[in-house]
Amino acid sequence: MLAAVMISKRAAADIIQIEFTQFDTFSIEIVKIDVGDTVEWLPKNKGHNVEFLAGPKMLDLPPKSNINEFHSVLFERKGVYLYGCTPHLNMGMLGLVVVGNDFHNIGEVRNIDLPNVAQSVLMSLLKEAQSSPKSN
Repeated sequence: MLAAVMISKRAAADIIQIEFTQFDTFSIEIVKIDVGDTVEWLPKNKGHNVEFLAGPKMLDLPPKSNINEFHSVLFERKGVYLYGCTPHLNMGMLGLVVVGNDFHNIGEVRNIDLPNVAQSVLMSLLKEAQSSPKSN
């Protein structure tokens, strides 16, 4: 089951928290946020990290986190960001952050070279992200 969060318009920036689960997934797999919002990944279960695989500017992706460490990213550019857990990428431990409900770079995200299971998970995430409207 895919977990998704959609954030409505507001005056202040939001902070969304995502946990690494005991089932080698992220507690929220699809997050739709606005420019200026922050996503935090919480190391509630050991053996996980966050590595960005794609984004609006492929040469300027957020930094990779260390295993078992808190990670926080302030999103300042619209588009789709794909991230995963480095040790569990082959198992499809992936997530999406959609900033500004902007899918302009979805083609680049879709074409990322991933192992078969991860590719299947990515296609499901992209389909769900595009079908879930952003709350206003």
